Amino acid sequence: MMMVGLAGFGGEAQASSAGMPEFKKPAQAFSWEGLFGKHDKAALKRGWQVFHDVCSNCHAMKLVSYRNLADIGFTDDEIKAFAAEKEVPDQPNDEGVVNNRPARPSDRIVAPFPNEKAAQAANGGALPPDLSLMNKARPNGPNYVYSLMLGYEDAAPEGHAIPEGKFFNHYFPGNAISMPSPIMDDIVSYADGTKATKEQVAYDIVTFLNWAAEPELDARKSLGVKVMVFLGVLTALMYALKRQIWKDLH
Repeated sequence: MMMVGLAGFGGEAQASSAGMPEFKKPAQAFSWEGLFGKHDKAALKRGWQVFHDVCSNCHAMKLVSYRNLADIGFTDDEIKAFAAEKEVPDQPNDEGVVNNRPARPSDRIVAPFPNEKAAQAANGGALPPDLSLMNKARPNGPNYVYSLMLGYEDAAPEGHAIPEGKFFNHYFPGNAISMPSPIMDDIVSYADGTKATKEQVAYDIVTFLNWAAEPELDARKSLGVKVMVFLGVLTALMYALKRQIWKDLH
């Protein structure tokens, strides 16, 4: 399971009033931060592996198509293989019968449950939120999600009564979350050989969720830098032209 109950978290004010600790930050800053930052393709691939192997058992990503994975470096054959693992309803045949077919790259990532009622029934009444925009669901979303992944305790601290079926998490408002700890050391075996510590897994899934929520970030930053360089050069040329035109009057 991953992130059951995240859809209902409050804002910054609620988090502060609840006396929640300051969010954790990874030892290495997220690669996309800063003016020249961009998504780390290796981390994106690892993050997809975490989503594919762990998160997708409970969570949907309705706004992302399989073919979008080409943007993070997967080949057409790899994308076709990911899609073909799932089935989706086909068009009705001549008799009006709807059969299933293997998913295609053009299909959205297939949800683990056919509807919300089925998802709730499988998760003790809690509805696992869609993860497409999770990193944009609140201010400082990446650090919140990273902290939440690493904020579980085996037992609630003294003075924190946690209802049956809930789990203690330092960073979830109210500290009682429906989702058990979704990650642990070596929960996946990374294809690139990276050691899958809890911190690494949390970093990678947050990176992937950030790309899912903001896939245009890299292109936008690249364009912004080019525009700033162009404006700088244009300003210098205009200043030189002004000096040349008015030099006899100064």
